[in-house]
Amino acid sequence: MKLLLTFSRKGEHDPGREPVIARVVKETGVLINVEKANIDSMAGEVLVDVPDGDADLIQRRFEEMGVSVRAVVDAIIRDEEECVDCGACISVCPQEVFSFDPEWRLCVNAERCVLCGRCIQACPHGALSQQE
Repeated sequence: MKLLLTFSRKGEHDPGREPVIARVVKETGVLINVEKANIDSMAGEVLVDVPDGDADLIQRRFEEMGVSVRAVVDAIIRDEEECVDCGACISVCPQEVFSFDPEWRLCVNAERCVLCGRCIQACPHGALSQQE
């Protein structure tokens, strides 16, 4: 399951000033895959992938450390009425989220998405959006 972690780095004791991901891995023994990170001097946002069976434990532990956690179920939403199966999203996606089936209809594997947003910008019909 993908979890979006958001934290502050403003104060001296904010969670973003500590190695929270490493600490959670060490304490729980659950391996966490970091898929995307955007961290600056004031705040951070990290997309992680954890085993589904351990997601509740990991989410609870991060929240105890002061990290805001949101489960990302369907990262990319496709409006099937608007989509014309042009494949523009296929060409820009770095994670191979999109593909064509044997009938040349667009298929979406949202589990692979890292929320980069390139497909949304590339879609000429505005048929793609990100989960809020």
